Amino acid sequence: MTFKPKGIIAAMVTPFNEREEFNEDAVREIIRHLLKGGVHGIFVSGSQGEFWALEEAEKKKLFEISVDEVDGKAAVYAGTGAESTREALRLTRIAKDAGVDAASIITPYYIKPNDKELISHYSTIAGKVDLPILVYNNPDRTSGVCIDPEVLLKLAAEHSNIVGIKDSGGDLTLTSEYIRKCGSKISVLAGRDTLICATLSYGGQGSIAATANVVPALVVEIYESFIEGDYEKAMEAQYRLAPLRIAFELGSFPVVIKEALNMIGVRAGPCRKPVLPMDAESRERLRRILLDLQLKLN
Repeated sequence: MTFKPKGIIAAMVTPFNEREEFNEDAVREIIRHLLKGGVHGIFVSGSQGEFWALEEAEKKKLFEISVDEVDGKAAVYAGTGAESTREALRLTRIAKDAGVDAASIITPYYIKPNDKELISHYSTIAGKVDLPILVYNNPDRTSGVCIDPEVLLKLAAEHSNIVGIKDSGGDLTLTSEYIRKCGSKISVLAGRDTLICATLSYGGQGSIAATANVVPALVVEIYESFIEGDYEKAMEAQYRLAPLRIAFELGSFPVVIKEALNMIGVRAGPCRKPVLPMDAESRERLRRILLDLQLKLN
């Protein structure tokens, strides 16, 4: 595999209309917004994209529309994680047929697979689908399931199409161990937007960032400044971004980014229930954060 995940990959929301129906026109609008901001990749049907709330047919359509709209201007990553190996395999095949560049597969998130089961899960998919695959570590949202660096090393050594990991654990020691043990074989990407600079400093290759939905150019500035050797500028951009990522606590995940997009005139619509809109006080706090980022609000 020659595909190398790197740069800023926007963890794109999945837009719905007011009836919570999939909104194809808004998908294309958001992709154009992200490409204009200079992102290096677009990641659809991930955590921020409400993958748990999407039907299989909607995921297929989302993959196809994204590939069509991006049209080679950036890499397209598809979230194909599922609770069973069987379903994750089927979704990964659907993503490959749609023409995506890579699949990102979160660990099973209701059961608590052990290391042997995780190796079996990822090995089965990697062995049956000829597509670059990113392992996705997010213990906060997967019943505490965490990918051990030795598990990652074994997977990377045995499967050339396992090309990266998105690490959303927020534990920089763990991230650094992924890089120390596996960084010569795969790309390690920050999944926690407040740790982009830190991950790059340890030798990571970039980030899959939810905040890039709202301020893609600012998140890209962190990466490009770092790559150019302007570490002070990269850190300044990282610090400017931090309040938006911390604001995720203002509402049930992932409503904050959708509300922020709606505020700046990019149609994201609501989340699918049971996630409800933010309350008035939280929306006002979010509005002030966006104004501090010098964004024009509706």
